[in-house]
Parts: sequence; C-alpha cells; structure tokens
Amino acid sequence: MFDEITKELLAQKAFAALSTVMPSGHLSTQMMWVDADDSYILINTEVERQKFKNIRHDPRVAVMIFDPSNPFRYAEIRGRVVGTVTGTEAREHIDKVSQKYTGGPYANPIGSERVILQIEPERVRSQG
Repeated sequence: MFDEITKELLAQKAFAALSTVMPSGHLSTQMMWVDADDSYILINTEVERQKFKNIRHDPRVAVMIFDPSNPFRYAEIRGRVVGTVTGTEAREHIDKVSQKYTGGPYANPIGSERVILQIEPERVRSQG
C-alpha cells in the first residue's frame, strides 16, 4: 500500500501536517505525530479537538510527512477517515506513539477521550 519512502518516513520520528476541512469550508492544518498499520495512516487525537469535529463533518484529509533531516524528502497522503477507535486501545496507542517521539509515555494532560483516526489512503505521493 505504501511506497518505500513513505514506509521509511512512517518508521522514523517524522512529523506530519494533518489538514482537515472545517464546517465553514476553510482548511485547518496541525503538526501531528503519525503512525500506521498495514492499511491505514493513524493519527491519535481527542474527541473534543477541532480536528476530530472537522472529520465528523467531512472525512477528507491530507497528511504530509516530512523527513526531519531533509524537508524536501516527504510523503503526501490524501484520503479519508474511514474509522475511529476509542477506549483503552486509543489510550495505549498514544503511549506507543509518544514512546517513538519522546522516548516515554504520553505526558500531556488528557482533556477528553483519546481517539485514533484511521485514514485510508486514496493517493500516496513521495519525493526524495
């Protein structure tokens, strides 16, 4: 599903820009930690965050993953959120992703329920 550059970027501590469509039609972009399984790009957020509200209104997203050592090496994934996972699995997942990015469990306060966004790629393009 993912090409070699995308797989390499997903395996490292590369940040992603997640773009969602707001109810007004404007775009909203946030820098995020990113993960993946064999089928989906995985983004972990909270149900009270604007990005989650946006995808409930319009599931289309774009994810741009940048190589931390060379920002001109990147992968762009366009797709849609086709599923969400909450509960214990989402809470454990944020600790796993935090381990990758910080070397420890997730330390920020959690204001609402964690949720994993399962993004099905419709187009993957990489460079580098």
